[in-house]
Amino acid sequence: MKYTELAKEILEQVGGENNVSNLTHCVTRLRFNLKNDSLADIEKIKQMDGVVGCVQKGGQTQVIVGPHVKDVFDEVNKLGNMTSDEKPEKDDKNAFAKLLDVIAAIFIPIVGALAGSGMVKAILALSTNFGWMSTESQTYYILNLMGDAVFYFLPFLIATTAAKKFNTSPLLALVFAGILLHPDLTALRTEGIEAAFLGIPIKLAVYSSSVIPIILIVLLQSYVERFMQKITPNVVKIFVVPMIVILVVGPIGLIVLGPIGAVIGEYLAQGFTFLDERASWLVPFLVATFAPFLVMTGMHYSLGAVQATQRAAVGYGSILTPATLSYNMAQGGAVIAFAVRTKNKKLKTLATSTGLSCFMGVTEPALYGITLQHKRTLAATMIGAGVAWTIRCITGIKTYSAGTSNIFSLPIYMGGETMWNFYNAIITLIIAIIVGFIANLILFKEVAEKTKQDGDEQKKTVEKPSVSINEKMNQRTEVFSPLNGSVIQLSDVNDDAFATEAMGKGIAIAPTEGKVVAPFDGEVAMVFKTKHAIGLVSKDGLEILIHVGIDTVKLDGQFYTAFVKEGDQVKKGETLLTFEADKIAEAGYELTTPIIVTNTGQYLDVVEGQTDEATNDTVILTAVK
Repeated sequence: MKYTELAKEILEQVGGENNVSNLTHCVTRLRFNLKNDSLADIEKIKQMDGVVGCVQKGGQTQVIVGPHVKDVFDEVNKLGNMTSDEKPEKDDKNAFAKLLDVIAAIFIPIVGALAGSGMVKAILALSTNFGWMSTESQTYYILNLMGDAVFYFLPFLIATTAAKKFNTSPLLALVFAGILLHPDLTALRTEGIEAAFLGIPIKLAVYSSSVIPIILIVLLQSYVERFMQKITPNVVKIFVVPMIVILVVGPIGLIVLGPIGAVIGEYLAQGFTFLDERASWLVPFLVATFAPFLVMTGMHYSLGAVQATQRAAVGYGSILTPATLSYNMAQGGAVIAFAVRTKNKKLKTLATSTGLSCFMGVTEPALYGITLQHKRTLAATMIGAGVAWTIRCITGIKTYSAGTSNIFSLPIYMGGETMWNFYNAIITLIIAIIVGFIANLILFKEVAEKTKQDGDEQKKTVEKPSVSINEKMNQRTEVFSPLNGSVIQLSDVNDDAFATEAMGKGIAIAPTEGKVVAPFDGEVAMVFKTKHAIGLVSKDGLEILIHVGIDTVKLDGQFYTAFVKEGDQVKKGETLLTFEADKIAEAGYELTTPIIVTNTGQYLDVVEGQTDEATNDTVILTAVK
C-alpha cells in the first residue's frame, strides 16, 4: 500500500499544515500537537481506509494507523515542516493534559532506544543463565557495555527530546547533560570531596540514569535562552546567547535543580519501596486491569516515565511492564477467541492479525479495531489481565531491564538470585492468554449487522448463513458493464484503496457517456449521499460497488443525478444515475469508475472479462462460488 494519499487526507482533516505545531509517532500512532484541537475532524479521520482509530487524549490528536505508522509519518513529513517546535497559537489544555503532553513528548521518541538496549541486556541474561556465555569473557563485557550505555547516559537522550518539547536548543541541552555526567564531577562525588561554586555548596548527586534533573534544567534553559535571544544584538548573538545560558543555567542546575531532582527521585524510591512492602499489588493490578483505558488516554507513557525512575532508583521495574504483559497477552487471547467465534469473514481476518500483534507487544490495532467495539471482548480482556495479575501478585515478578511487553522480551525478567522470576513471568503470560481466550469464548455474542465506513464509501455488511451442502456448487454470477467505455485494470486505477484490491476485486471503466445502468437484476443496497457511488446486491448475493470517478466525493453531489434509492429493486439495464462528465472533468476530477465486488471473500474467484471496450451488454466480471 502506498501512503501518500492517506497522509494528505490525514493532514487535511487535522486542520492542515498550519494547524500542526509538532508531530511524532510511536509504534502504531501518529501523534499531532495541534494549535487548535477543534479543527481536527475526528470522525472523518476514523472513516479513512488505512486508519484504525483516532482519539484526542493527553493533549494530542492521535491517529492510529498500525504497524505502517513510520511510512505514513514519513509521507506526512514530506508535506511540510511537521516536526517544527513552533508553539501553539492557543493552548487551553488543563494542567493535567499539559503534563501528559510533556511526558509523552519527552519519552515516546526514546522508547525504541530503551527497548532495544533492554533486549540486549535480556539476551545477555539468557546467555549467561543458560551457560552460553561467561560473564568473564570480553564478549560479555562489550555487549554489557553496549546494553548499559543508553541507561547510563539517559540524561543525554532526555535532554534532546526535552529541548524539542520546550522549544530550546538541543545542543545546549546536551551540554547540560554533559555537565551532570562529567567524569570530574563524578570523581568529586566518588572521592567524597566537597564541592562549591562561588562559595555556595553543591550537593553531589548521582545523575547517571536519572530523569528529573535534566528535565528541570532544560525547562529553565528554555526560558533563559528565549530571554537572551530577545535582548541580545544580532551581531553578537551567535556566541553571547549560548555563553550566558551556560553561565546562568549551569550553576543553577548544579546547585538547585539537579539536587532537587535527585531528592524527588529519592522520595519516589522510598515510595516504591513502601508500595513493594505494603501494597505491591495495588497499582500494577489497576494498570493491568484498566490498561485499555490507559492506552486510550496515553497515560501508559506517563507510567513508563515513572517506571524508568523506579528502575534507576531501586534497580527493577514493577509498575508498568509486568502489568502490560498481563494486559497484552490477555487481549491477544480474547481477540483470537473473537476470531474463532465470529462468522464475519472481514472481522475474522482483522481479529486474527491484530490478535497476533498483541503477542508482539502492539495492542492498539486490536484495541481500536476489535476490543473497544465489542464490549464482551473488552470484558474478557480485563478479566484475563486481572486474573493473570493476581498470579503475578503471588509470585511478585519484576523486570530487570527496559523492554516492551511481548513474548520475545521475557528474558528481561531474568534477575535476582534464582530463575524463578523468569519462570513466573512465563506462567503469568500463559495464564493471561488462556483466561482471556476462554473468557471471550464464553462471553462472545455475534453481532448480526454492522455498518462500516471505508474511506469515503459506506457499505453494509450483513452476516449471512454459511453455504448449505444442498446449495448448487460452482455457482456463477455475471456482472455486465454498468457503463459504456474503455476497460482499465484495477491495478492501474489512480487510487490505492481500489488499486491494491483493499476493498475487493474488480475492474474499472473509463466512461464515454454519463450514464450508469444496473449490471444485473437485484436490489439497491446503498446510494451514497453525494450520489457518486452506488452499492448493489444481486439476487444470488453478489455485492458490488460502482464508484463514479476518483475523489469525486469532494463534489458533494454536484453534477450527479440519482434515479434510485436504497431498497429499490432494479432490472439489468435500468438507469441508476447520470452524471455530467464534461463538468466533472473541468472541475479537475478523473472519471475512471471502479466496479468492485465488495464481498470477494465469499467467492472462489472473481474473473475479469477479456475485452478492451465495454458496452452495457458486455460481461466484465464473473464471480464463481
